[in-house]
Amino acid sequence: MRRSKLEMYVDILRVLARHGPLKLTHIMYKANVNCSVLRQYLDFLIQHNLVEEQTLHKKRHKIRVVYAITERGLTVLKYFRELNNALQITEEAQKLSLIHI
Repeated sequence: MRRSKLEMYVDILRVLARHGPLKLTHIMYKANVNCSVLRQYLDFLIQHNLVEEQTLHKKRHKIRVVYAITERGLTVLKYFRELNNALQITEEAQKLSLIHI
């Protein structure tokens, strides 16, 4: 089954919240998103201040770009989890009421 854009955004935020700043390829594998789609989604998340791009300087003058969830991204993820939990509770209550009919 295909995921909606919202589900993919949330999956990316979850990966970053759980694993910390990650390189593009690591996000790609952990969120199960192909590279071109991931770039588009990261651009959207960056524009909305949910994710930030960080540049790390490593040994031998290598530069590494990683992506990290922002405080706003954590807040959005928290609200999404609360909403998801509330909807599941409501869905379970509806199933129970149908059983008793």
